Amino acid sequence: MHKATKAALMSALIFPGCGHFYLESKLRGAVFTLFSVGCLYVLVTHAVNVANDISDKILGGDIPVDVASLIAEMSLRLSGSGSHSTNAASFLLLICWILATIDSFILGRK
Repeated sequence: MHKATKAALMSALIFPGCGHFYLESKLRGAVFTLFSVGCLYVLVTHAVNVANDISDKILGGDIPVDVASLIAEMSLRLSGSGSHSTNAASFLLLICWILATIDSFILGRK
């Protein structure tokens, strides 16, 4: 397998920037990795906040403890509360992942 293909697969399947580290382009790898980690931080923080709010409602007795009610509440909270920061973080993570894959392939071809 060519070095470019292996680097692109590493960036696509493992994490953005992994292919760059494989190609010993540490600065580019660090930029892609740190940007992706920042986007993931925003997404995980939002998910934890939603989980905490739902658990508070369960403990307060506002939501009955059955699977249907929990699924309905999670669906409502995750679909209706998409803030601009979470939508932007999701979009930017996807773009970063694609760009890292393409860039590592191009870098490996040189």
